Amino acid sequence: MADKEPDFVFKIAVIGDYAVGKTSLIARFIQKKFMKEYKPTLGVNLILKEISFKDKKGKEILCNLVLWDIAGQSRYQTIRKLYYKGCSAAMLVYDVTRVETFNNLVSNWVQDYSENTTGEKIYILVGNKADLNDIKKVSTEQGQKLQKELAAVDFVETSARDGTNVEDAFINLVKILLRNSGEMI
Repeated sequence: MADKEPDFVFKIAVIGDYAVGKTSLIARFIQKKFMKEYKPTLGVNLILKEISFKDKKGKEILCNLVLWDIAGQSRYQTIRKLYYKGCSAAMLVYDVTRVETFNNLVSNWVQDYSENTTGEKIYILVGNKADLNDIKKVSTEQGQKLQKELAAVDFVETSARDGTNVEDAFINLVKILLRNSGEMI
């Protein structure tokens, strides 16, 4: 696959408050591992992933994902706006155990992203740390309601720790982007 030019390149901003697990979700998706130690992202991390799908006729569709892991700390607010340019979609991540991270999606992240991008706004809503069900503060129903309010293309509760729904979140988003591009997969 490495010698073939990609059919599509999708730039995806992974955004949300600090310590919601954005970097851990990406590490789980790319490397199939969990990062036990929290290390805050400084500014932005750029991660590339090549994936392929078969269309309905059996033709391979090669996609390059450019994942922008954008720091959630408020001190990076002014520079992170630069990284939204040209995004195909945003993965909005919150921590199901911290309600303020859920509330901040609309008041901070969605507004910030939509003001600094052009074209159609495509979001997937991700409630991370679903394995911590005993201390969960944001219900699945609240996530589903916000998905409808934002017209997000999908809502998924994930666990970067045990891998639950992580790959599905990324793959479903890419499939939606492909369908929006006219591909029949």
